[in-house]
Amino acid sequence: MANEAHPCPCDIGHKIEYGGMGCEVQVEHIKAYVTRSPVDAGKAVIVIQDIFGWQLPNTRYMADMIAGNGYTTIVPDFFVGQEPWHPSGDWSTFPEWLKTRNARKIDKEVDAVLKYLKQQCHVQKIGVVGFCWGGVAVHHLMMKYPEFRAGVSLYGIVRDSEDVHSLQNPTLFIFAENDSVIPLEQVSLLTQKLKEHCKVEYQIKTFSGQTHGFVHRKREDCSPEDKPYIDEARRNLLEWLTKYV
Repeated sequence: MANEAHPCPCDIGHKIEYGGMGCEVQVEHIKAYVTRSPVDAGKAVIVIQDIFGWQLPNTRYMADMIAGNGYTTIVPDFFVGQEPWHPSGDWSTFPEWLKTRNARKIDKEVDAVLKYLKQQCHVQKIGVVGFCWGGVAVHHLMMKYPEFRAGVSLYGIVRDSEDVHSLQNPTLFIFAENDSVIPLEQVSLLTQKLKEHCKVEYQIKTFSGQTHGFVHRKREDCSPEDKPYIDEARRNLLEWLTKYV
């Protein structure tokens, strides 16, 4: 799910086998997966899950990849104990399921995580990255929280608001050309509104031939044709964080 106005089925793709380099902690009322950077640079990145939840190995893999580049990373359970969507779930029940998991109603959890990062991890600079449902959340947060120095929204877009352009800090949007969840017309509309109104740095990048979830839910060895796009998108993500966080 990455489009609040018209939620659509979101295939889990390739669920990787991955144990993780971090550990699970309790942050006030929510659980979270935390990976410390090998180098303490006072920087952190909040990684926001897709509909398949904070324990999806693919998302933890991405968090660990980011941590290896100099950030403490944290993947909070933004569903706050509620069950994530199951790949074999009945999609006719998905809109009802989604009503209790609003990607734009996570401020209480974000505040708790920010407090934890500042007090327990002693970070001064914070970015945010989100996938699918989490991409919507990133778009929301980058319009509301100026303390996020940078955001990367991957195949997620806020559409239930006229204001999609009031970004507080630099934001990178990554989309897939063949995304059945986010039509290219929606990407074009976002591009137009940002071009007309946005006052900060932003970039919108659409990857040719790719599908929803390609950056974190495809294996690196999935196909020779896809691998360069996956690698480039992950590199773009890290470069954006390096530049602005």
